[in-house]
Amino acid sequence: MKARDVMTTRFWTLRADDTIADAVNRFREASRKQGKNVFGMMVTDDDARLVGMLSMYDILVFVQPRHAGIWSELDDMDQAGLFDGMLARVKHIRVGDLMTPDVVTITPDTHLMAIVDLMIKRHIRRLPVVDQGDVVGMVYISDLFYHLLRQYLV
Repeated sequence: MKARDVMTTRFWTLRADDTIADAVNRFREASRKQGKNVFGMMVTDDDARLVGMLSMYDILVFVQPRHAGIWSELDDMDQAGLFDGMLARVKHIRVGDLMTPDVVTITPDTHLMAIVDLMIKRHIRRLPVVDQGDVVGMVYISDLFYHLLRQYLV
């Protein structure tokens, strides 16, 4: 079994010059249309070449105040106001400023067990499938997990 057996060929992309607000709206739209939550997307250039990945995690890391770990000790601080301020500022940040530019990719012929190994070792939840420079699909860890369950346990 190979990546081509579990990859989805229906995927959404972002552009590096999109705003984070645009990206969040695109996450919502994709989630609604696909019927499952979408937490990250590929970022492509004008030639549809992969240039990065953006996930909700990337956005949360950016908006989290440096001292958030001690918030429970700060009773007199307006925590909601601080967070609202960070979220208001991030709306205008560009996807290219927060995306991960060094993306791990696989090919359609990558064996499923190699994908599992890669995802576990690198803590990756989604892998773009690239064939000779063209993005042809995406393998999500949830799809891989359920595919393997169906093949071997059910």
